[in-house]
Amino acid sequence: MTRTLLAVAVASALSATAIPAMAYEPSSGTECIAPSDPGGGWDFTCRTAGRVLSDLNLVPGNVQTINMPGAGGGVAFAHVVSKRASDDNLLIAASTAVPTRLAQNQFPGMNMDMVNWIATVGSDYGVIAVPKDSPYQDLNDLMEAIKEDPKSVKFAGASANGGWDHLKVLIAAKAAGIKTLREIPYLSYNNGGSALTQVVGGHVNAFTGDVSEARGFWESGDIRILAVLSPERLPGEFSKIPTAKEQGVDAIGPNWRGFYMPAGIDDDAKQYWIDAVNKLYESDEWQQVMKNNGLMPFHYSGEEFDEFMAQQVKDIHELSVELGLLQQ
Repeated sequence: MTRTLLAVAVASALSATAIPAMAYEPSSGTECIAPSDPGGGWDFTCRTAGRVLSDLNLVPGNVQTINMPGAGGGVAFAHVVSKRASDDNLLIAASTAVPTRLAQNQFPGMNMDMVNWIATVGSDYGVIAVPKDSPYQDLNDLMEAIKEDPKSVKFAGASANGGWDHLKVLIAAKAAGIKTLREIPYLSYNNGGSALTQVVGGHVNAFTGDVSEARGFWESGDIRILAVLSPERLPGEFSKIPTAKEQGVDAIGPNWRGFYMPAGIDDDAKQYWIDAVNKLYESDEWQQVMKNNGLMPFHYSGEEFDEFMAQQVKDIHELSVELGLLQQ
C-alpha cells in the first residue's frame, strides 16, 4: 500500500471511530430566577424544583435562586429578554400570572414569543382566606358583605392589579352574582407571604392566592381558608377545605407552575431542559412535593406548552375585557 493510500485508510479509520460531538449538558452554576421576593409561589418553584433537579443529578451542583421582584414578573421577563437572551443555564419560574400580564399588555413591547416555554410541573389552586378571628365564617358570608358594600372587604394578593390573584377574586365575585366588580379593593404585594402578613396583622380583610402560599399560615391557625377554587376537594390534609363550587359559587382558579428560558438558547439546550423538567415532574421526589404542598397534576412541555400558552393568553385577554380590566 502506498503512503498516500495508507494515509487515506488511517484517516478513514479515525473518522469512523471518532467520538461524536457531545450533546448539551448544563454547566455548574445553574440559576433560577424567581420574579418575586422570598416566600412566594415563584420562590417556592425555584427553590423546591432546584433542590430536586440537584438530587436527581440533572444539574451539576446546586441551583441558585435569584429573587427579582417587580411589575408582576415584568422586571424578570424584561431582564431575560434584554440581558440574558442566550443564557442556556438559566431557568425562570412562571405561573398563570405571566400569561395574564402578557394578555393584558402589561409587559410593554414584549410578548410570549420572546422566551422559550419549557414545561409545567403542577397546578396550585387558588384560595380565599381570612384571619382566624374574621367575622366571615364561609365564602357566602364574605360575598354577602361585598354585595352589601363592595368596598367593605379589602383583598391582598401577590399579583399586580389586574393580575391572576386579583382575577381570581373577580371570577368568584362574578359567579356569586356581584355586579360591582370594579369597586372591590385589591392591594398588591411582592409575594404571597407579604400579603398574608398584612391579612394576619389585620390590615387587610382577606387573602387571594394559592394553596402553597397559604399552607404555613393555615397550619399554624393564623388564617382560615374559606374556599379553594378547584373542581373538587384537594387530597390529604387539604381535603378539609371546602371548594367554592360546593358553597354555590362556581369559580375555578388553577395556577400552573413551571418554567421558561431565554429565546436565544440553541435547540440542544432547550431539549435538554425540556427532558430534565419532564424527568423532574415524573420523579417520586416531585410527586411527594406535590402531595405535601397541595399541587395537582398539570403537565405540558415543549410544543404542547407553546400551544397551551397561546390559548391561555387569548382566553385571559377575553376574560379581562369581559371583567372591565382591559379595553377591547
